[in-house]
Amino acid sequence: MVSPDDAAVAIVGDDAVHRVEGLPGEAGPVGLTLALGRLRALGARGLRVALPAPGHPLGLSGPPEFNARALEAEEAMICHGAALGLVPEVYEAGPEGDVHVEVVWHCLAVREAPPADVPSLGEAERELAEALRDATEVLTRLDVAGSGPVAEAALAAYRARAERGREVLAPGYPSRAVRVLEMAQRVGMLISLAYENGHGGAVSAAEMAARGEALRPVERTARRAQVAAYNSVVEERERGVR
Repeated sequence: MVSPDDAAVAIVGDDAVHRVEGLPGEAGPVGLTLALGRLRALGARGLRVALPAPGHPLGLSGPPEFNARALEAEEAMICHGAALGLVPEVYEAGPEGDVHVEVVWHCLAVREAPPADVPSLGEAERELAEALRDATEVLTRLDVAGSGPVAEAALAAYRARAERGREVLAPGYPSRAVRVLEMAQRVGMLISLAYENGHGGAVSAAEMAARGEALRPVERTARRAQVAAYNSVVEERERGVR
């Protein structure tokens, strides 16, 4: 548990400003610190992450209006303890060379129901290991795994970022959540490399289709694992685990 001020600083990061509009009791957009404090007063005891994608409403609970906006943004936050959700809309402003990011969070009503398709940490860890093994076998056979100087540079950059920021989750998260998130992020990066590096040795339409079929379930599993890790503290609190 952290104060609204500390939470706002962590969320904003290097962005210029974050505002929240549509907050109950407010006539217009308000700053993020005020919004987090107001959400707590409205009963929110935590925030769940949702990472939906077309055909996969991961972490969402409805209604359709909220789901549609979250799917367009491909991310959302769901309040635990209050029937409200937040969907970000990102803007870039400023002249070339001095562009800054502004985010407007749209606060909307959500359905109080279990979030869609979110596994437990144990399930996420097992599924991720299995999916990664299966995909590696297929990608190796098709010769489409990330390789070459571009891939090597990206992997080096990833490792450097990982070493600089070992604390991937706030203090208080289970150690398994940290392990699952680190693995899920690494898998997501490898999937991105596989897509960015083209088709590699998969020159036939059948081989390209096989590559896509191998990557899609792994990508889905990695997103599920990330959501499980990010939401683990809220899930434990909901079950009464301290």
